[in-house]
Amino acid sequence: MNKEKREAIISLIQKEVVPAIGCTEPMAVALCTARATEMLGCRPEKITAQLSGNILKNAMGVGIPGTGMIGLPIAIALGALIGKSEYQLEVLKDLTPEALEEGKQFIAENRIQIGVKTDICEILYIEITCEAGGKSETAIIEGSHTNFRGPSPNPSPVGRGENESPKKEASPMGGGLEGALSLRLVYDFAMETPVEELRFILKTRDMNMAAARESLKHNYGHNLGKTIERPLAKGIFGNSIYSHIIAKTAAACDARMGGAMIPVMSNSGSGNQGICATNPVAVYAEENENTEEELIRALTLSHLTAIYIKQSLGRLSALCGCVVAGIGSSVGITYLMGGSFEHVCRSVKNMIANLTGMICDGAKPSCSLKIASGVSTAVMSAVLSMEGKCVSSAEGIVDDCVDKTIHNLTSIGAEAMCQTDHKVLDIMTHK
Repeated sequence: MNKEKREAIISLIQKEVVPAIGCTEPMAVALCTARATEMLGCRPEKITAQLSGNILKNAMGVGIPGTGMIGLPIAIALGALIGKSEYQLEVLKDLTPEALEEGKQFIAENRIQIGVKTDICEILYIEITCEAGGKSETAIIEGSHTNFRGPSPNPSPVGRGENESPKKEASPMGGGLEGALSLRLVYDFAMETPVEELRFILKTRDMNMAAARESLKHNYGHNLGKTIERPLAKGIFGNSIYSHIIAKTAAACDARMGGAMIPVMSNSGSGNQGICATNPVAVYAEENENTEEELIRALTLSHLTAIYIKQSLGRLSALCGCVVAGIGSSVGITYLMGGSFEHVCRSVKNMIANLTGMICDGAKPSCSLKIASGVSTAVMSAVLSMEGKCVSSAEGIVDDCVDKTIHNLTSIGAEAMCQTDHKVLDIMTHK
């Protein structure tokens, strides 16, 4: 693979694998609020948020870091009061107890209005209007969680893509490679690129495993990670690589969905996907005593596989992200087991034969349960693959071609499940 293509793919990974504090949807809304406030030049007296259904769905029930509160009102209030757009998805990292109390008062004064934007095609759309003293300013994010419409007053680092021209569900690909990825290219890149060019991917392990360790010190969400580590669960799951993989992955998700002020490395706009693509691979590599180079290549393979699948699925969909990231971690673990490209293809098919159809019903503490299901299936699919077992094209949506199988999955998630998505949102907003 030539250097130009390698650099384009590395740029893509660096754009899609970035730090985030808290769930990306409410953080993106807070980011947009911070930008609108900066444009206004003073504290808003009133804030109106118009959001796509998928943004609303993913932000309704999730914890906002450092607040002990859930949902959009506090994220919007804090975005206006202490948010800085230059921080991107870490927009609320300057939070203080005083600012939190001020944010609660802002909400109590009924200064925030939130609604669904219906006259748009974008699945990821955030429109924030801030008003004060007869003046108003509007900021819009669309296509990706940090992609502002129009020129940015605070240019972002090269390679992050925040100032790209908006497109409907724009592909995250850049560098002239749009739509060019295949599983074969993903695998060859991860295997053949000089390891020093990929070393940056170790930051995903450092950050996401740190989140798991920190989670175990407290009680976040449903405590799934801690529960699996306890004696009763060990009597059921055993003290095994398998149980450690599930526990360390679920723990990081517990913290993130529970509102911990802990950064994680996201993938394609989702912190949970970043966790799910990272921690299973990191735990397996450590306990299997793989080399650092093998870990680097496995993490690269996992994250880039998830990015590839998200190209055709879209950043937000009716399909749970654990399906996508679980496929990534499964192929990463397969490689660490000594698997070849053929084994990797088997793992992908085994995953898609199993998890396709798992719905996304918003970001919330119980996401750790879905992630545990995805990770469990990832390990099982890898083990089956290494035993020479693979779901055949005579079964369900699996095709002989692995890329066709992936596109069968994403066509269901992006197209066929649209009505499901509408029904899920309707149920969530009418409880």
